[in-house]
Amino acid sequence: MRHRKSGRHLTRTSAHRIAMRRNLAQSLFEFGEIRTTIPKAKDVKPFVERLITLARRNTIQARQRVTSLLADRAIIPADQQESYEGMSDAQRHKVLFSRSGRRMRRGGVPAAYNKKKIPFVASSVIHKLFSDIAPRYRDRPGGYTRLIRLSTHRIGDNSQLAVLQLVGTEQAPAGSVRKAPISDRRKRQTAREAFAAGKNEPRAKAKPAATKKTKAAKPAADAPKGTNKGGAAS
Repeated sequence: MRHRKSGRHLTRTSAHRIAMRRNLAQSLFEFGEIRTTIPKAKDVKPFVERLITLARRNTIQARQRVTSLLADRAIIPADQQESYEGMSDAQRHKVLFSRSGRRMRRGGVPAAYNKKKIPFVASSVIHKLFSDIAPRYRDRPGGYTRLIRLSTHRIGDNSQLAVLQLVGTEQAPAGSVRKAPISDRRKRQTAREAFAAGKNEPRAKAKPAATKKTKAAKPAADAPKGTNKGGAAS
């Protein structure tokens, strides 16, 4: 019996569960949608809607409350991702931790920075929530997210997957969402399914390596004349 034990535990400790919920909410605010299992999506859905309701107030108390619940994450622009990967560690630190606003990072390059070396800085998830996402739902009384069940299942435990997305972001602009890399396990599973369906052509047998013709060994030179069996000169 589950007396006074409400909510989903998700086979995790409380600290792990809180960190996972924050991570999923930050990814949802950053990209507009996330793909996860149905129990996780149902667990993070009310948490996200509560944060959006707080952000609609747009007060200092609401910002402090959202920061304590959600924490913060730096957002690198999708078109500047390659430039960020080519920077040094010192430049990356300046990009991530520059304070371009009084209380949060707004994405503006500080005047003290060298614009040639650091042409951009990271913005904040909380800033995006208050400046972009919350005003979008100013006249909407709840229901900011949508849960869509998928027909695919996760490899390993066969859990059913779902997409959790913000309402109004069904068609995200091109280049704003980074594609998730395909894991090696998914590639092997796709290859096995294609082979079972008969779509893969049989592999061509490797040709045996051509053997090089070796020259016949020359006969050993005759021993010099005038030597006995012991090798000493006569």
